Amino acid sequence: MARDAHYEAEYPSRKKKKMNRKKRQRRKVIFTILAVLFALVGLVFAYGWSKYGKLGEQVTIHDKDAKINDLSVDTKKTLEGFQSIALFGLDNRTAGNFESGNSDTIIVVSINKDTGEIKMASVYRDTYLDIGENSFRKANAAYANGGPKQAIGMLNKNLDLNITDYVSVDFNALVDAIDLLGGIELDISEEEAKWLNGYVTETNKVTGHNSGTISAGTNVHVDGVQATSYARIRYVGLDYGRTERQRTVITKMFEKAKQCDLLTLNSLLDKLLPQISTSLSMTELLGLAANAGKYSMGENTGFPFDKETPGNVGGAGDAVVPVDLANNVSQLHQFLYGSEGYTPTETVQNISSTIRANTGL
Repeated sequence: MARDAHYEAEYPSRKKKKMNRKKRQRRKVIFTILAVLFALVGLVFAYGWSKYGKLGEQVTIHDKDAKINDLSVDTKKTLEGFQSIALFGLDNRTAGNFESGNSDTIIVVSINKDTGEIKMASVYRDTYLDIGENSFRKANAAYANGGPKQAIGMLNKNLDLNITDYVSVDFNALVDAIDLLGGIELDISEEEAKWLNGYVTETNKVTGHNSGTISAGTNVHVDGVQATSYARIRYVGLDYGRTERQRTVITKMFEKAKQCDLLTLNSLLDKLLPQISTSLSMTELLGLAANAGKYSMGENTGFPFDKETPGNVGGAGDAVVPVDLANNVSQLHQFLYGSEGYTPTETVQNISSTIRANTGL
């Protein structure tokens, strides 16, 4: 892949310099869709290798760690046309601790390499899955038990994915990113405002901020603490509503970032890179950046599509049960990768059978 002009010798002409500057800025803007949880790392492309050293943590995920199922040749070929990345938002109440805590935000992102379309699928944190070694519990426990490697392995094994890249952040990173963007605008219902304001106190305490309460309304301007509190609400629409709010916040940040100047984006990097854990190498970031100009936001959804909440499920507590897992995985591959009539692997079929046996659903 040819290197971008940004890395070539400086152009002598003012016109060419201006064109080069516009290209650089376009790349910076596009990457902020992944800004919530990982795109800010991508902005290293524009500012050089020195920024990469500021990452809070860099972890390589090998194939043996990723627990990739025995996928068919056709499936492998389809997945090669996409880059899939797992985003984890950690509820660990500590800053910069990327190896512990439940991953209360779990989002699978697919980037179509041909079209640049980005799709997001939130895996509900309480989804009853095999989190490793035939231990069936809530999906968010995988990260708490084994960090990003086990969480990625859980996604691959249960969903027939081939993910080897991830990004993890905690409350602090999200709050700081939104504040540096100047806040975002949200439509907030009366019920959401009540719960949001309840969360503000705790989020202030965890992040060391002092944000106030807000009122319900349309296009309400919120700061980082308020937006993060909005994304944490579980009691309006349960976890289904919460994951939708999380994806809304990501999309709003993307829209706001398109208006940012270079100085603001540089400040985002300096502030947030130390608060990010990722497997993405500099080479991978450069590969993403090469096609950044064509990226666009596509649809987003929650997983599982077909589900039941039967209450206490063995030792897992109140879980979201995919009914059945194999059919849900078929729908997920159609949504993320356009795979019509996808047939899950034997591994997923067996997990699906075990879930039915364990839950009676």
